[in-house]
Amino acid sequence: MAETAPQRSFPLGPLLGAAAVLALAVAAAGTGRVIGAGPVLPPASVLAARAIRFADLPDGGIAVSDARDGHRVGYVAAEADGFLRASVRGLVQARKQAGQGPAVPFELTQWSDGRLTLDDPTTRRRIDLEAFGPTNAARFARLLAGAP
Repeated sequence: MAETAPQRSFPLGPLLGAAAVLALAVAAAGTGRVIGAGPVLPPASVLAARAIRFADLPDGGIAVSDARDGHRVGYVAAEADGFLRASVRGLVQARKQAGQGPAVPFELTQWSDGRLTLDDPTTRRRIDLEAFGPTNAARFARLLAGAP
């Protein structure tokens, strides 16, 4: 005679409890998004900022200058600093698509909360540079400090 093993199912109570917790979490997240609630962080203040311009050079390099007085704050050799080149290229392409030229300088800003950003005031695009790692952010930080 063959004995059948009793079928065991997952207890219904914990399963319903887990479903209720999940539903509550989704509802709370949705409500927070709709009413605009979120973590309230104190606004960061500017530690250092520089308006900068990028100019292509005949040797394939890029000259970086301070927009206020025109002095050079950096130089990117041809085939070097791929992250910097790609970041600036993306912002310049967005300007071209918006029908804007190079008249308005980009803004490089170091914030009190540790962020380093590159902004384009004409298109309102922002790149949070520290999000790409300390090595990439450091290249831009040198431009802020003015070290070529």
